[in-house]
Amino acid sequence: MVRSAVFSTVLLLLLAAATLTGTHPASGQERLPPPGQAWVIFGADTVRAEVARTPAERERGLMYRESLAKGRGMLFVFPDAAIRSFWMKDTFIPLDIAYMDSDIRIIDIYPLEPQSEEAQPSSGPAMFALEVRQGWFQEMGIVVGAQAKLVFGPGAGPNPESD
Repeated sequence: MVRSAVFSTVLLLLLAAATLTGTHPASGQERLPPPGQAWVIFGADTVRAEVARTPAERERGLMYRESLAKGRGMLFVFPDAAIRSFWMKDTFIPLDIAYMDSDIRIIDIYPLEPQSEEAQPSSGPAMFALEVRQGWFQEMGIVVGAQAKLVFGPGAGPNPESD
């Protein structure tokens, strides 16, 4: 009985910590991200990302924002894998971008400087791109080759017909 109560208390503390830090609880959690968002999960680290899946959403991206909360980002979803290129025109936040292939494996991580009009292409075909505040990948120890898992909220999944 005491063991069960201790386990329940530890589980509740872990879930509360996950909610406060923006990380996704361990597998088995049945709730979904909010509409229009996705969890991009790298092992124990999770980004709660807005999803840009239409051409207009991808074009706007994180432009004109003045801040980006820790553990937050934007996931760009494309209908196919191809060489992708991003720039930072009208984007005021220093970001990192991770290009990911169709298997959701990171193929590149690049720092992006605010308002730079220099394009940063992927080194190979990418189907996804994840933008987070600059330094997040390094802080979390996430490197090229890392495998991600995507959990889409309602209305946020890939939409190849939008292109």
